Amino acid sequence: MSETPIPREDATREERQQQDIAALAKGGRTNLFGFFLRLAARIPFLFIAGRAAAYGPAALGRFASALVLIELTSMLCTMGEKRGLAQRLSQNEGQHPANVIADGSIIAVIASVSAAAFFWFVPGLLFPGGHYTWIDRLMVIALPAMTMTEIWLAALAYRLRVTPTVWSRAIVEPWTISIMAGAMIWIAPQSGLSIAYIASIYAAALTAFIPFFREYGVPRGWRPKLRGMRKLALYSLPIALADAIEWGTRRVDIFLLGFLAPPAAVGIYYAAQQVASLPQKLKTSFEPVLGPVITRNLKERDYAAIARQVCQVGFWITASQAGIALALGIPGAGVMGLVGREFVGGTGALAFLLAAEVVAATAVVSEAALVYVARVRNLWVSLATIALQAALTLGGILLMQRLGYNSLFQAAAAAIALMVSLGIASIVKSVMLSRILGEPINNWRWALVWAAAPAVVIGYLTHRFLPEWAALALGIPAILASYFLVIWKKAFGPEDRKLFQKSKPA
Repeated sequence: MSETPIPREDATREERQQQDIAALAKGGRTNLFGFFLRLAARIPFLFIAGRAAAYGPAALGRFASALVLIELTSMLCTMGEKRGLAQRLSQNEGQHPANVIADGSIIAVIASVSAAAFFWFVPGLLFPGGHYTWIDRLMVIALPAMTMTEIWLAALAYRLRVTPTVWSRAIVEPWTISIMAGAMIWIAPQSGLSIAYIASIYAAALTAFIPFFREYGVPRGWRPKLRGMRKLALYSLPIALADAIEWGTRRVDIFLLGFLAPPAAVGIYYAAQQVASLPQKLKTSFEPVLGPVITRNLKERDYAAIARQVCQVGFWITASQAGIALALGIPGAGVMGLVGREFVGGTGALAFLLAAEVVAATAVVSEAALVYVARVRNLWVSLATIALQAALTLGGILLMQRLGYNSLFQAAAAAIALMVSLGIASIVKSVMLSRILGEPINNWRWALVWAAAPAVVIGYLTHRFLPEWAALALGIPAILASYFLVIWKKAFGPEDRKLFQKSKPA
């Protein structure tokens, strides 16, 4: 009997879906390499900021308080172009791409320059304790550069060029801030962290702009249209707010701690968050490529493909984040001790922050599709999430104060609030996306439990019987090796393994 031939249309669709998975794997693989580069670069900065006599926990806490508001404002000033640009470029294929990008860029520049001027004249919002120098106030000039960097990298990602993101975000930016922070100890110690931050933002912006200009060039026959830009701003507002809120959930805890806890506690919590946010960068490894893939399938109304891609990327992120969380969380005291002895008290906060990044994976990948298919409903869920987190954070801090616990317990309460709120958001957003697409959305696989078991045993044994330096140098690689070996053998199927297999470009 001869086999029934597969219809050409179905074969083409299946081939295209395989190409999409390959593109996602390639983009994630490139940025996964960037993650390890970022890890190597971020530790020197935390080491310098935590151990140098010119800085320390209090200086790091003041720096973190200002950083929170600046980066949140920058996210709003992008006007949703970080994710909305892919949809606009796909919908306006007849126009010159540089013209489409210029429309959103003008709005972003106006918004970021206005915000920078506002914070320059009202610096008390950036520095709640009132301790700052005129150089510290200059941190606001990073706003326009940071905003435009997000847009340039998003435009490059639309054409599946993710290498500039690795160079800008994982190499140039973290290494510049580490090197400059070390140099400023002898040049301008009082404002060294601020100067290092400004230098890193502009270095990253230049690294992103050069490949962007080569790829898109300058607009042709373009003129700014006030009515069109106003319409674009209103259309992009839900995506901009969703981006800001998703980012804000990782910063509202620092913002509240900045008002309710001593600067040293904020600095310790910030250091723990910087370590915990390293796994969270894995999410951004896939985000630049996932957006263009989703927008193309939306244009063709291929909802099954979107669900498949969301689940595929969601599992990759969950599996990777869980392994890294185990590797950093089990020897947590030693990891925090690298920053400085005063930071060891933040080990509890570190554990909960790492867990929060794992449970957030489902919400992250679901939102990657929701911003296109249910922008307003997704925005309401995001608003409810950050409101819940703020309430839980505030309640937890005040409860710890009432019970007489010190500021480190208050920091741990803030981390627990983040974990709970992100877990609830993951459930709500995955269910909402599943109903819209008519397809199940689930990132969980039981093999994750089997992979975690030997990793926990190895982590316990190395922590129990080896000195701290050996537990870090030998224990972390051993935990990662055992975990990913089980994942590779028991959880990864043929499509999963494309993440680590080079493929020809489609």
